[in-house]
Amino acid sequence: MTAALPTVDEALLARVRAALEALTDPEIPVVTLADMGILRDVRAAADDPALVEVVITPTYSGCPAMAQIEDDVRATLERLGVPARVVTQLAPAWTTDWMSEAARAKLRAYGIAPPGRCAGPTPAGERVLRFVPRAAGDEAVACPRCGSTHTREVSRFGSTACKALWQCLDCREPFDHFKPH
Repeated sequence: MTAALPTVDEALLARVRAALEALTDPEIPVVTLADMGILRDVRAAADDPALVEVVITPTYSGCPAMAQIEDDVRATLERLGVPARVVTQLAPAWTTDWMSEAARAKLRAYGIAPPGRCAGPTPAGERVLRFVPRAAGDEAVACPRCGSTHTREVSRFGSTACKALWQCLDCREPFDHFKPH
């Protein structure tokens, strides 16, 4: 006779969340999945009280890092000996507004210009989405090296699809800018 698995409790969820909050983004190792808002939830599975469910959301639907992120989450859960499943949730879509202030500071220190906020104050439960780039001059992108806003976009595509390549016109250095969306 096998013993029944214990029911997931708050202490176990806290232990799992703490372990997962230390996982870094495979493309930008200075930020964690939690900092980026990719780690959405750690909860007891609704259909199995002995199973932990971890919810992740990609920064965009074609993000090539998601397979590695899911592998890293699974490996952490296995090390903890926690029966779990990983759920990739696409809706609501990830937004740069989910990034923590710590993530923005870490990106800047790493040499990547962080995005500004996309959504301003709106009625409860509503969020404004932009499907076109902002007009030139709408948002000054500060150089993460010297802080100058005398910058220009060189290419809409940077080192990864979620970043654009910019250049500072004062210090002349190129840098990635995390696209706001």
